[in-house]
Amino acid sequence: MVISKDNGFSPAARRQLEKELADLRTQRAAMAAGLGEQERTGDAADQADVLDRAESAAWLDRRISDVAAKLEHGGRNSSLLPDGTTVKLRFADGDEDELQVITIPGEDSTASVVTSDSPLGLALVGAKEGDEIKYRTPGGEAKATVLSLKPPTT
Repeated sequence: MVISKDNGFSPAARRQLEKELADLRTQRAAMAAGLGEQERTGDAADQADVLDRAESAAWLDRRISDVAAKLEHGGRNSSLLPDGTTVKLRFADGDEDELQVITIPGEDSTASVVTSDSPLGLALVGAKEGDEIKYRTPGGEAKATVLSLKPPTT
């Protein structure tokens, strides 16, 4: 598979997905050798171990497929804010913060981040400067005012 465009991912998100895909493929290759060496005899614990390894292999196969599809088909989702959007918010307590929207959690970033599919990220969809948004937190409903919202430059 050759992928030549960003498909909606920031360079950091693309690097993270590519690293995850390589790591998953390495894990799967290491597991493949062990799956072929299963003995037909053994006690119930041996049988359970065989089933656990088969389930792990199936999970790795699904995750490899999912990550490869994301890389090939992209991360753009019209119902979410684009990766790299910058938003400045004033929270109910008066604190202000500038956040960068990311699509892949764990990206390297020097800025404060919010994932596009988090409750706050979803509350920002369709918002514009001056709008008050509401979103759920573990402590209950929270409010913030959008001070600015800038899509990424392409």
